Amino acid sequence: MNGGDNLVMEAQNRTTGRVRDYTVRDTARPHIAVLVPCYNEEATIAKVVRDFQRELPEATIFVYDNNSKDRTAQIATDAGAVVRKEYRQGKGNVIRSMFRDIDADIYVMVDGDDTYPAEFVHELIQAVESGVDMAIGDRLSNGSYFEENKRPMHDAGNRLVRGLINRLFRAKLRDIMSGYRVFSRRFVKNMPVLSEGFEIETEMTLHALDKRFSIREVPIDYRDRPEGSVSKLNTVSDGFRVLKTVFWIFKDYKPLSFFGLVALIFLLAGLAVGIPVVSEFLMTQKIHKIPSAILAVGLVLLSTNALTSGFILDTIVKQHRDMFELRLTQER
Repeated sequence: MNGGDNLVMEAQNRTTGRVRDYTVRDTARPHIAVLVPCYNEEATIAKVVRDFQRELPEATIFVYDNNSKDRTAQIATDAGAVVRKEYRQGKGNVIRSMFRDIDADIYVMVDGDDTYPAEFVHELIQAVESGVDMAIGDRLSNGSYFEENKRPMHDAGNRLVRGLINRLFRAKLRDIMSGYRVFSRRFVKNMPVLSEGFEIETEMTLHALDKRFSIREVPIDYRDRPEGSVSKLNTVSDGFRVLKTVFWIFKDYKPLSFFGLVALIFLLAGLAVGIPVVSEFLMTQKIHKIPSAILAVGLVLLSTNALTSGFILDTIVKQHRDMFELRLTQER
């Protein structure tokens, strides 16, 4: 059964009133699934679907409508996509449902706003077919993003997050937040999606780096939204959510570094408070600043506790990483 047969059967089921769940248990899964999360994209979704139908006629295109208040779902259906609803608001929630529900060999994720040209999908798929787990459409290398992007604060946020992640994981990635990606089945079925919103791309990158999935960036062109299409991003709130994600990932995946930094801060604060007390004692053999002495001891003890917590959690994280690697090996 191919993707076209599935579409026919789904239409027949709608006609007869029976609901067919086109989900992970289809016996003949599509080789390529194109995943398009959408929220109020009626101005662009038909073109996105048609472009990927032209480039990947053998693929099944899934459009997940995330409570759109316009005609996104109807237009996508008319264009030939398999349309589903995701009622939990947020791109991360949509991607979670897509990864759980859809079974394929190769997954193409692209936004429904027509900012990513479909013709670059072949290079991204070729990277995954050659053994890469995640191919990222790099908007920044050829300069088109800086020419087309009308939101300079987003570029500044992209640079900040990229710098933090590259330093944290000793990586050299260019485009951390690209929404144009192709995944292997192994990556999709072993990716725990925890984010709810637009920080999902950052979470994917962090998970791939931490679990040592192979990543390749492919330079692509980028175009800004066409006339009549409105961005759903909010520079301040979405930027804060991405930074919050980086913070929690830092704590969860690099606990020794995280709590080591906390320990250093407490230690320096303890020394700043305690050195005058020690100096006074050495000079007079008396301690007059009792509150300062107590505070200094407390800060040093907090530093010791933080460092101990870091060592314990680092051991646990390494054990989890070993178990994850073993599970991946057993799946091959």
